[in-house]
Amino acid sequence: MPSDRALRAIGEVAREMGLSDDEWIPYGRTKAKILLSALKARRNRPDGRLVVVSSITPTPTGEGKTTLTVGLGQALWRVGSRAVVVLRQPSIGPSFGQKGGGTGGGRAQVVPMEEINLHFTGDFHAVTTAHNLLAAVLDNHLYHGNDLTIDPRQVLWRRVMDMNDRALRQIVLGLGGRTQGFPREDGFLITAASEVMALLCLAEDLDDLKARLARVLVAFTFDGKPVLAGQLGITGAMAALLNDAVHPNLVQTLEGTPALVHGGPFANIAHGCNSVVATKLALKLGDVCVTEAGFGFDLGAEKFFDIKCRYAGLTPDAVVLVATVRALKYHGDAPLADLHREDLAALEHGMPNLDKHVEDIRLFKVPLVVAINRFASDTERELQAVTDHAGRLGVRAVVADVFAAGGAGGLDLARGLLGLLADERSRFTPLYDWGLPVRDKIELIAKKMYGAEGVFYPKRVERLIEQIEGLGYGGLPICMAKTPRSLSDDPELRGRPRDFTVTVNDVRISAGAGFLVPMTGDIMTMPGLPKHPNAERIDVTPDGAITGLV
Repeated sequence: MPSDRALRAIGEVAREMGLSDDEWIPYGRTKAKILLSALKARRNRPDGRLVVVSSITPTPTGEGKTTLTVGLGQALWRVGSRAVVVLRQPSIGPSFGQKGGGTGGGRAQVVPMEEINLHFTGDFHAVTTAHNLLAAVLDNHLYHGNDLTIDPRQVLWRRVMDMNDRALRQIVLGLGGRTQGFPREDGFLITAASEVMALLCLAEDLDDLKARLARVLVAFTFDGKPVLAGQLGITGAMAALLNDAVHPNLVQTLEGTPALVHGGPFANIAHGCNSVVATKLALKLGDVCVTEAGFGFDLGAEKFFDIKCRYAGLTPDAVVLVATVRALKYHGDAPLADLHREDLAALEHGMPNLDKHVEDIRLFKVPLVVAINRFASDTERELQAVTDHAGRLGVRAVVADVFAAGGAGGLDLARGLLGLLADERSRFTPLYDWGLPVRDKIELIAKKMYGAEGVFYPKRVERLIEQIEGLGYGGLPICMAKTPRSLSDDPELRGRPRDFTVTVNDVRISAGAGFLVPMTGDIMTMPGLPKHPNAERIDVTPDGAITGLV
């Protein structure tokens, strides 16, 4: 890929950030692990500014939020601000499926792109193995007498793998006779949906990680009592498998800007943001931490604010809301195949989606700027229409062309962001009180974030919520599982839907991670592959270069 300067040795990046040689471990020439001791050593250092990049409701092809995040970090360095970019690690499954890689694009990428999108430093594999160790020990306990009197019909802990495979969503295991285990229904999640991934990203240190692992709810007994992972006696072994994965990964952008890429929970299933330790480390090592929350603001950033910030004691200083002409035309009912054509009428018709996301950000009382991520097909009239509309909302909108120009294409955005940080003070206020009843918290999110008229709970789910509160889990925050394609729970409803009801089909307890997961719509925790997956385009050349992974 073209770059303004050659890729630097990772030691040079680490030392430029102020890390001593005993605070990081190299993984080859271009990757490293930063030890948690580096964060502990800087606990009394003032924090930099926390900037969260989110977006309007994305199209199926995405709006370049990661590209914008990387490009903004590069631009901030160009204007003299020591920024640190902080991202989630991409999941291998979607990389080989439909989504492709997750390292940015064009001249705004984190590198080495191929390694980050594939095995990287092994963190995803560690999460997969730790999760499946717990599953194996649980079934082994059932086989060897079941001293905990676990009801096999109420085993909650599924297995995981980091690959899209719809055939594994529902399975029967333990077949083949008495020596093969206890036959029962089960299934697989994708690794990014694992609670181990979520709690790894929320843990403050290794001790907190072990405590969260011990609290994981894995099953119920025949008389309805919860069974926790700690009762199976292997959380220490799980922590041992995660001993390296707990340390943040250091890489760089194409322009040499430092980037921490750590953790990868899905935003439509889990809380959708990188690890707490990576974010806190970036705040200690840089002037500005530029991080990303998955999917649209209603889904990923709401969880960033109401779950991650609350647990970690973080205060966001600003939001960069990514909007594209393409997405706004899509929300104005323009066909996906025609988004490259100028269509001012569809653009105007789609503006209410932008309006709603601006309203949502203002509920948290955090300053914002709109970043219009420029695509090659955008016309000047379309870009001006979005800028003018944002102005009528009282928000500054800045066009950024970081895909084509890298940091140079984001200079206006970087200067605008720094001006916002200087002029406006965040008065961050969470959306709801964790102590409210579970249904009240769900309904606050549905009504305020999505614009729903109300929430429907089948009788079975009402009984489940009563059980959850009776077990003492009612005080946990809410991690809504919802389609990212709409503000509603119906992916076909574009724009700003009105007069709709959100249906909660299930509520899952993630006691180790520390949140409840209401399942809305038709959410899949194990994706499938499209007819022609991205894997068909990936290859390796004779000299070992990987191609087709974009």
